[in-house]
Amino acid sequence: MNLRDLEYLVALDELRNFHHAAERCFVTQPTLSGQIRKLEDELGVQLMERTRRSVAMTPVGQEVVQCALRILAEAKEIEEIAQTFNDPLRGRIRLGLIPTLAPYLLPKIMSALHQRLPELKLFLYEEQTHRLLERIRAMELDAILLALPVDQHGLEVIELFEEPFLFAVPQEHRLANKPTAQISDLCGETILLLEEGHCLRGQALEVCALAEASESSEFQGTSLETLRHMVSIGMGVTLFPKLAATESAGSGSKVHYLPFQASAPSRKIGLLFRKTSRRTPCYEAIAESIRSLELL
Repeated sequence: MNLRDLEYLVALDELRNFHHAAERCFVTQPTLSGQIRKLEDELGVQLMERTRRSVAMTPVGQEVVQCALRILAEAKEIEEIAQTFNDPLRGRIRLGLIPTLAPYLLPKIMSALHQRLPELKLFLYEEQTHRLLERIRAMELDAILLALPVDQHGLEVIELFEEPFLFAVPQEHRLANKPTAQISDLCGETILLLEEGHCLRGQALEVCALAEASESSEFQGTSLETLRHMVSIGMGVTLFPKLAATESAGSGSKVHYLPFQASAPSRKIGLLFRKTSRRTPCYEAIAESIRSLELL
């Protein structure tokens, strides 16, 4: 038994597919399958039931997986202790970001992070909030950037900045020539929102509730860029985070972005990491670098 075998087992438990688990572990499917069989032979128990289309953990397999997760976490902590002892500001950091933030924030911060932390190697992952929280608690990620509030159990939070929402309307819309908008302007409009799973959807729905507005029943977007396109062709209006709106603003844009008057709706962006992590100085340096930039 070795750590690599346990990584194979954990990947299989999560993905329930030998091909996908092998891809994640960067080995061939026969290699992964053979190592799992060897592990079962060594332990003298059946860890999973296999069919051509699915994998199901046996009761003992489920218990072994939980133990494997703890062992892998401890092994990761050993690596982290050694790395932190040498220099907490160098080495690999696996950073996760939500899809409504990553494409618009990263171009603005990567150069500053590289200049301040030249020995840091960032590996970037883009996933929805619930998945980022799962992965950081499973020690698959080191830190995550997302919109607050979220379940902070076991996590430290550094608040970074407040990002206002803008009212996105087509260029020919009746409000397009106004300098600002009010929450009440949403009433009676066809509101386009992201699909379930995006935290931005819930935040936008809260604003819609204040205006007694309702979302479109015929469309849900998979990304902000999809929403932007739908607004540009006159299919409705939406709320856009300012960073994303700034990226598309220009003379050729077919979408007009209106700031809201006093008490504008917004979202708070934060950096989260495990309380047990020994790389707090690194996360604090990342946060300070982001805070020092004029993002909005």
